[in-house]
Amino acid sequence: LRQWLFQRERGRPFVTAKIAATLDGRVAASDGTSQWITGAAAREHAHAQRARIDAIVVGTGTVIADDPALTARRPDGTLYSHQPTRVVLGLRDVPPTARVRSGPSPLLHVASRDPREVVAALRDALHVLVEGGPAIIGAFLAAGLVDELHCYLAPTVLGAGRAAVDDGTVGTLADAHRFIRTGTRGLG
Repeated sequence: LRQWLFQRERGRPFVTAKIAATLDGRVAASDGTSQWITGAAAREHAHAQRARIDAIVVGTGTVIADDPALTARRPDGTLYSHQPTRVVLGLRDVPPTARVRSGPSPLLHVASRDPREVVAALRDALHVLVEGGPAIIGAFLAAGLVDELHCYLAPTVLGAGRAAVDDGTVGTLADAHRFIRTGTRGLG
């Protein structure tokens, strides 16, 4: 009932941000490669999580760079019966051939850079998963709209590349976004 109670009390959905990174906090190597930082077990877990949420959010940059379907799939590629609404945040157009435009669930394009507009558009949803890149994760954190983090940490060190979060609002350790660890699990 956690998400339902949260939505009733706060008038907005419970927001989980998902980050898949290396031990040194990188989501892509210096050359931009990012698939796959984690392994098959982590992807299976992430897709099972997608099958439980109401909406999944990425930015237009992720749509253009990765062309994700944003569906909830089993390891054999078949779709779970429940599919989240696919939400794209950003000012750029979603390409007409983008995979998020086809499939079993609706697409909502929020033509803005403000995560508060996504939350307002999804105000009746119970649970939203932010699965975007560093800028989208950073924007949701800066807006105070991340209620939970799911961090998939790969036993890998890149030493350089894109950081997991791009949030210019944190200038000192005292400004850091702090969370409470509620559990850990090995996957793969």
